[in-house]
Amino acid sequence: MSLHGSQTPTTSRPGDPWAGIPDRLRARGLRWTPQRRILVEVLSQTNGHVTGAELVERCRALDATTIPSTVYRTLDVLEELGVLSHSHGADGREEFHVLPADEHGHLYCRRCGGSWDLSADDAAVRGTLATFEERRGFAIDVTHLTLIGRCATCRAAEPA
Repeated sequence: MSLHGSQTPTTSRPGDPWAGIPDRLRARGLRWTPQRRILVEVLSQTNGHVTGAELVERCRALDATTIPSTVYRTLDVLEELGVLSHSHGADGREEFHVLPADEHGHLYCRRCGGSWDLSADDAAVRGTLATFEERRGFAIDVTHLTLIGRCATCRAAEPA
């Protein structure tokens, strides 16, 4: 379903996490504006990770008057609603994960630029998180966990 133009979803339908967004935004005192409608349309057609700058570009392709601050403010609210989450990439840029299935961090290879999700359910991750909590009393938010290093392929290609 396209949310652009006159169509405005106002009721939730099973399996469509975007259908109730207009009402949920209004419940927070926000208007359902054409720019927000376009952002939700773009997000509904996005899978996985995307930067805020990429989202602004995609919105501007549909409406050249898109204002970045509106996009970013709306992304903050959509994160509170649980339809996306943000993390920080290896270069520090904010990335958004659309409809995250679970909480996860990220591994980035500084040599090849590869990236992998780091599941909170992984035994090594759980052990590391538990160690920080036990030894430091610190509970890590895995969604903001970014580890930068070299992947196995790049390490194998390095001279001995």
